[in-house]
Amino acid sequence: MNRPANVDVLLQPRPPSPLQEIRDDRFERYGVRLLLKRDDLIHTNVPWDTDLLGPVDLYPPGNKWRKLAPNLRAAVVGGYPALVTFGGAYSNHLRATAAAGRLLGLETVGIVRGDELAGRPLNESLARCAADGMRLHFVSRSAYRDKAGLPAEAGAGDAYVVPEGGSNALALTGCAEVGRELRGGSDVVAVACGTGGTLAGLAAGLDSGQRAVGVPVVGGGFLEAEIRSLQAAAFGGVVGDWSLAEGFTHGGYARVPAELEAFAADFESRHGLPVERIYVAKLLWALLALTRGGHFAPGTTLTAVVTGRP
Repeated sequence: MNRPANVDVLLQPRPPSPLQEIRDDRFERYGVRLLLKRDDLIHTNVPWDTDLLGPVDLYPPGNKWRKLAPNLRAAVVGGYPALVTFGGAYSNHLRATAAAGRLLGLETVGIVRGDELAGRPLNESLARCAADGMRLHFVSRSAYRDKAGLPAEAGAGDAYVVPEGGSNALALTGCAEVGRELRGGSDVVAVACGTGGTLAGLAAGLDSGQRAVGVPVVGGGFLEAEIRSLQAAAFGGVVGDWSLAEGFTHGGYARVPAELEAFAADFESRHGLPVERIYVAKLLWALLALTRGGHFAPGTTLTAVVTGRP
């Protein structure tokens, strides 16, 4: 791909995402004010035009831009010919990387967990990756666990490696912007966690007196150590007041049992906004459960970071 001449413009920080108040009696009866940080709306008012492509229909990275932008700049400055990254069959990170690569004129390679998918029709998520120019390389689940040699195996040994979920030290500098945008307006800021990078950066950006809560959507109890490691790499040590609210995976990653689906549909009906099921629905469910359990004092302003759209 040829690089657009306006790379610096395309990599400029985007305006702060909107903050939306939600009037919900299930929270209000406990004296909790609920706000949504609509990071899913990043880019919706920014035309996806480049000097090479013209107006194009690209999947907007949304919240993933927070993690991707610092890594994209490093890839462009370093003169890398391509990006290579990792994800499952329904990975928002893969979709965002494919879209961002197309925007910047960078080749993209996605290493996809599950070699059984190679001979099947692409699902909507992977089809969107392919439409944006990403070359998909399917590997077995056992091979996927040790990712070190996979870029070379996929023919992308000279590409810039973006880790699974986009979480690394550079990404945290972008995610810290979420916290800085929320200084002074929230007591508690909550976000769903896959790899922990957004929480790690968010907590670092918040002001003193504010705290962050992460809701893991993956079981296993590994996230606390991972977040500590990410913060040590990015900031030299653990930063900010943060904690994890475990127990809300609803059976595992990408599992959406009937009660969670009903909850999400009800929230959509009540408030007229779409609820992404894998992360956002589990976050909102957890916050309601924690509110009912007395985890937030009356008078608390609670902000949920909406990281993606359905």
